Amino acid sequence: MTLPILYSLQNCPYAMRARLAILLAKQAVLLRPIVMKNKPDEMLAVSPKGTVPVLVLESTSESLDTPSQVIDESLDIMLWALRRNDPENLLYAQQTDALPEMLNLIAYNDQYFKPDLENYKDAKRYHHQDLEACRLRCEPFIQQLEQRLSQQDFLMGQHPSLLDYALLPFVRQFSKVNRQLYLQGPYTHLQAWLNRHLQSRLFSKAMFKHPLWLDTQQAIVFGESY
Repeated sequence: MTLPILYSLQNCPYAMRARLAILLAKQAVLLRPIVMKNKPDEMLAVSPKGTVPVLVLESTSESLDTPSQVIDESLDIMLWALRRNDPENLLYAQQTDALPEMLNLIAYNDQYFKPDLENYKDAKRYHHQDLEACRLRCEPFIQQLEQRLSQQDFLMGQHPSLLDYALLPFVRQFSKVNRQLYLQGPYTHLQAWLNRHLQSRLFSKAMFKHPLWLDTQQAIVFGESY
């Protein structure tokens, strides 16, 4: 059996969420680590938009003329993996309204919080005068997460969900922009939630730095179990 191929970038939050889901779903893929300044032709051939993650599935047809299926959105990769196997019930399958709620919050993160976070990061990096204004635009979403976590251990309840792992890489980025201010801020529950994830064996496995695929052409089997 040919394993799916996952093109991934070490610190890209979208690639991180895909790797986390693949580990949580205990799926096996061939990992191809890349850098954006040197994208493999093989990746661009199947996903011309040139962003990661990209998951290339084996074609279900025996015809050589039928292309392999390509999933090149991080959330779609997460759902692909967890719909194949969800041993920790991250999709909250018994609660019919849970997944739509999670998808709505993930969409808000990706469409609104992420651009605000990028502006905040740029303002800090380039010493822009509007640094504080950029931080304040991030605050409502962060406070919404803090409020949820003040009532329960995880974002959807008392056990982890798709939402926790989809948002984790972005909250991590927020926490690093101005570390001192973050640690002094009113985020005690969010801080505990983030630390719990960052100190986990799962996160260490997802963030293990493998050699670049273009440098080695090495087949890295990633996933299966953690």
